[in-house]
Amino acid sequence: MVTADEVEALLPQTQCTRCGYSGCRPYAEAIVTQAAPLNQCPPGGAATIAALAALLRRPELPLNPANGLEGPPLVAQIDEEACIGCARCLPPCPVDAILGAHQQMHTVLFALCTGCELCVAPCPVDCITMAPRAQLTALPAPGVDDNRRRFAAHNARLAQRAGERAALIRERKHDPA
Repeated sequence: MVTADEVEALLPQTQCTRCGYSGCRPYAEAIVTQAAPLNQCPPGGAATIAALAALLRRPELPLNPANGLEGPPLVAQIDEEACIGCARCLPPCPVDAILGAHQQMHTVLFALCTGCELCVAPCPVDCITMAPRAQLTALPAPGVDDNRRRFAAHNARLAQRAGERAALIRERKHDPA
């Protein structure tokens, strides 16, 4: 029987959510249980679909256009003159590829950007665009294992912060002062 680990290993680890799941791991689990078809990953495209079909011994399907279109690897680009430093792009980046602080200009670390596009929608001044990686940098796309580690670290940091906030709230509720 094929495991979610085996399926996840074939996914690009962009963590883009275009498949309809919160990341590559949940999508891999859904594929294994047949809760999701294997053709919902635009960043992986036809090559990933073919690899998944071979692994799972299922028929290849064309990429579902409802999930997006296959294209060249992308990176986010911030128009630094237009950036207002609102920091709304930082939390949605699944691999912490955006560097910046509140009320400071932000920049994208091209070597880390997976091209997920999750930073674009929260920007209130539309200063983030997506461009083909090859147009902006000679750096290769980050590796699958690096993306997976950075995503796990991002989620661990968010969980730690949530735990700290919950502890602070509990502490304040019990403090009569």
